[in-house]
Amino acid sequence: MNHKIWPILFASLLLLPLGAAADDGVRSTETSKSYQVGFGTTRLLDTYLSQQAFAGGGLSFLTTSETQRNDSVPSAWHTLIEHQASLSLTNDKSELREELQGDYSLYVGRLYGKRLALGGHGQLYLQAGGLIGANIGFIYNTSNSNNPAQARLSLNLVPTGAATYTTQLWNRKLALRYELNLPLAGVAFSPNYGQSYYEMFSQGNYDHNIVPTTFISAPNFRQQFSIDYRLWRNAMLRIGYLGDYQQMEVNNLKSHVYHHRIMIGYIHSLTHVKTIKRKK
Repeated sequence: MNHKIWPILFASLLLLPLGAAADDGVRSTETSKSYQVGFGTTRLLDTYLSQQAFAGGGLSFLTTSETQRNDSVPSAWHTLIEHQASLSLTNDKSELREELQGDYSLYVGRLYGKRLALGGHGQLYLQAGGLIGANIGFIYNTSNSNNPAQARLSLNLVPTGAATYTTQLWNRKLALRYELNLPLAGVAFSPNYGQSYYEMFSQGNYDHNIVPTTFISAPNFRQQFSIDYRLWRNAMLRIGYLGDYQQMEVNNLKSHVYHHRIMIGYIHSLTHVKTIKRKK
């Protein structure tokens, strides 16, 4: 198959319609939303700003929405939307220089699920699919008078897998979930080595500033592990870990942003019921 065709097929899969609706009857949509805040460490390196590595702490906010349509037969496809925002303050080894880092990421896509009964030991739910991931952010070096900041922009195709084990603890639902995102290919913004932002935006000197990326030039990955415990009928407590590892080497420049976060939040489930009338 022509190598230019597979990204189109991948994106088409993500936009696959939910399927034809029944002519009449009841359509219900179940949506699970989680809201989390996390604290932890951040490690930075951006050779456009400094050859030194920086480390410090930061916080992250993560919201997740997962929707499944349930007609007479529940759909195996889920729509997943995730919003993630992070802010960090870091220092170099001498603790004389600081870098402030922030970013926002949006992930949207589809996952296909399969449930496996484990007898009296609970249930395993496996999901696989893909997301489209967009990221915008910045790194600001407080010590640089020339080129003190670096902008970060990227768009990626992100194959995704998840596994959720569900059981009972003290007669309440307990779920353990692991999710892995592995960006496969995309595009990113980057200045070239020695190029200033003044040259790019004031003089309009383009120098390969929009570059294609793959898992080789940008070996990123993102993982989440969570433990959910039911508090009452439609709400669960969530405690977990978020690891977001962004790396890139393009235009003779290297950069990485590593986030490690301990997360806490809650999950709320909603069911929307709609009556479908037969078309005549």
